[in-house]
Amino acid sequence: MRAMILMAAGMTLAAQTPSIKTGTFQAQSRMFYTTENGLPSNDVTDVRISASGEVTAVTSKGSVTLTGGQWTAAKPAPAKSAIAVAKDGRKAEARPAGLFVAKGKNWERAYPSDGKRSWAPVDVRGVAFDAKNRLWFASPQGAGVQEDADNGKWTLYTGAEGLPYDDFTCVAAGEGGEVWFGTKIGAIRFDGKVWEYRQGLRWLPADEVRAIAVASNGDAWIATPAGLAVIQRKPMTLMSKANWFEAEIDKRHRRTPYQYVHPVVLKKPGDVSQYTQVDSDNDGLWTSMYGAGECFAYGATGSAESQKRARQAFEALRFLGTVTQGGAHPAPRGFVARSILPTSGRNPNDHDNAARDRVNQAQRDHRWKIFEPRWPVSADGQWYWKTDTSSDELDGHYFFYALYYDLVAKNEDDKKAVRDHVAALTDHLLVHNFTLVDHDSTPTRWAIFNPESLNEGKDFWQERGMNSISILAYLKVAEHITGDKKYAEAYDRLIRQHDYAANAMIIKTHLGPGAGNQSDDEMIFMNYYSLLKYEKDPDLREKYLMGFYCHYQNEQPELNPLFNFMYAAMAQGGKFHDAYGEEDLTARGPWLEESLDSLQRLPMDRIDWGVKNSHRKDIVPLAPHVREGGARQTGYRVNGKVLPIDERYVGHWNHDPWALDYRGAGRSLGDGAIYLLPYYMGLYHGFLRE
Repeated sequence: MRAMILMAAGMTLAAQTPSIKTGTFQAQSRMFYTTENGLPSNDVTDVRISASGEVTAVTSKGSVTLTGGQWTAAKPAPAKSAIAVAKDGRKAEARPAGLFVAKGKNWERAYPSDGKRSWAPVDVRGVAFDAKNRLWFASPQGAGVQEDADNGKWTLYTGAEGLPYDDFTCVAAGEGGEVWFGTKIGAIRFDGKVWEYRQGLRWLPADEVRAIAVASNGDAWIATPAGLAVIQRKPMTLMSKANWFEAEIDKRHRRTPYQYVHPVVLKKPGDVSQYTQVDSDNDGLWTSMYGAGECFAYGATGSAESQKRARQAFEALRFLGTVTQGGAHPAPRGFVARSILPTSGRNPNDHDNAARDRVNQAQRDHRWKIFEPRWPVSADGQWYWKTDTSSDELDGHYFFYALYYDLVAKNEDDKKAVRDHVAALTDHLLVHNFTLVDHDSTPTRWAIFNPESLNEGKDFWQERGMNSISILAYLKVAEHITGDKKYAEAYDRLIRQHDYAANAMIIKTHLGPGAGNQSDDEMIFMNYYSLLKYEKDPDLREKYLMGFYCHYQNEQPELNPLFNFMYAAMAQGGKFHDAYGEEDLTARGPWLEESLDSLQRLPMDRIDWGVKNSHRKDIVPLAPHVREGGARQTGYRVNGKVLPIDERYVGHWNHDPWALDYRGAGRSLGDGAIYLLPYYMGLYHGFLRE
């Protein structure tokens, strides 16, 4: 097993780095047809595709055929037969009484059996023969396929085998061997290995599927009571997907002249042509993670455009430290704001005020800070800046600064700018006993890292491990960037006198996979990555990596490519030694294949459409002890993994992947930084090969 290699510009993996060739994949998207673009009615009852490829929609107000991009009137479609005919002439029929197959001139009822189970299905909702002449059927009991008509061999599917839902309405087979099932809540595609569930407005105008027709190119046309959908499959590479997301960010998601990258609010659900840029508590964090992706992009490709974008991200983050200095309510030197808003716009203090703070303190959080003002005005009068910056903001900042310094800052002027900014921020923490102190001369609510609070107080027992690793990572990054030994001395003091390295080994009080706050996990991974990248002491590296390993075991079912790449980059070849022997901490299992799958399947449609999965038959609820208030609306698939990323809504990597339902309104358009960071990171570390 190869050893870990540390270089001045960060971690570089040896030739034995696990990697996967990305190649071309089939990107999926959807298009809706309604009365607005030519249908006589949104009440679509059937859809047909002719041998020549013409699509005909049957609606309650007549039939139309799509010709040259336009819907034109068509003759009334004859009633669709319940009989399916194979290429070899075999016939099968779906009947309320069961599944029937033709035997000469007679029809016989079929009793599918897989050797372990034998069904007598009733209320059969659909039958189809696929391109391999295999017979498929669907009933409320489940779905099945007859693999070989000669020996009668069947394969039967229920939720236990991964079938997402079973209140079927129809079955349609494609020429590639795939089969589609319509249900009363969504559509299902199965290619013999992978189940894909398509539900909600990301995929369908309405959840009730009345009919499906599959084109020769694999596109699926789906009839619903609210219109016709086509789910398209088009070849794409990961790099072309990244370029598309980059262009979308440049078009809509850069806020203020400093270009903070953030989702936007849509005026109308689903309409991306009209939007409003907004701020959030985490402008610094999200811009840091976007900028980190651009650092990896430059490190992997040498793209001048990526270098420019990374520099812009640094300037945006540096301004969060500049804007707090001076004015009527100056913050101590080194304090960085959460966000900024122009004073030419609304006054955010009308909403974020002391009266609201008192309500939060009384009803939600007894340590909530009461500010007046929560948004001071900058010295030049042009900006409101937001106070009470949190530890997760700083986690993002330091993660980015290290990458920017190593990979992008090429000349002495660039490096000095980073050194000065990081030194000011880190000196602030040292001067104020490892806390971030606001303009009111008191610590912020969450950016508290001192031993008295973490090791002795009761308010931060849950944050002990997380905040210990945060400050250790900050100090290690500051030492690396500035070369100043005072940061190493503070780091050693926290370890030798206050056991922060031991704290970092038990990073989070965990009740198992699915437990806790996923925002914490995002921060934990960034800090472990930075800390392990620069720590050279073998004993400390083993301790940190063992803590990372234990935490990663709980996170691995989440199919998160960012988490997978962060852990794998630091753990490849790593080992832990104790009295019981040696433990190999290298990332194991299908993490690389799952990461590629998540990157491929991450929707290019970044609108927050609502999704519903709590009714699915392939879901195992989380145990009640794992989540406060029970586990009814949280769970995972029967394969032990969370739902695929295109079957849930993911805004940022702090989302809850165990949640089954999401009440999105289609009014928020997320940015593509969620894709760019793991993609470029995987490319930089050699896990992905184009």
